[in-house]
Amino acid sequence: MLTVAIDHSPIKGESGLTCLADQTVSETDFEEIDSLILPGCMDIMALADMNHYVQFIKELAEKGSVIASISSSPLLLAKAGLLKGKKFTVGLTDEAIKESGVFELNNLSNDLVVRDGNIITARGSGFIRFGSCIGDALKLDFDERWYKENHL
Repeated sequence: MLTVAIDHSPIKGESGLTCLADQTVSETDFEEIDSLILPGCMDIMALADMNHYVQFIKELAEKGSVIASISSSPLLLAKAGLLKGKKFTVGLTDEAIKESGVFELNNLSNDLVVRDGNIITARGSGFIRFGSCIGDALKLDFDERWYKENHL
């Protein structure tokens, strides 16, 4: 596993966990990467205008990599043009989805997790199914029963 960011500055997540990326986008060898998992964030609109991220996503997609995106981050996939003609879901408000102007609304699904080809999208509350779907897409050997959602 490799974490990648624009620079080497610490990144603080929604829950307060801080991450230091292993590499920057410019340091990354695309031949080493077989998949990309994009987490969501509170202010995805701030990242949407960072062309480094969008270009990075496009280059991985051209390689045929599995691209998985949860919560608000499908916005970056849409900005990169990867959701054109694909079913998807996203964890943004209806207002934010429409205001962004980058989503094909006729392909928007209310499902927690949607896989269309090598693209996987999920709303934040679907994180368990999201993880299992990624494992399946990458043909990983894991016992899916360990990750079943409990219904009380």
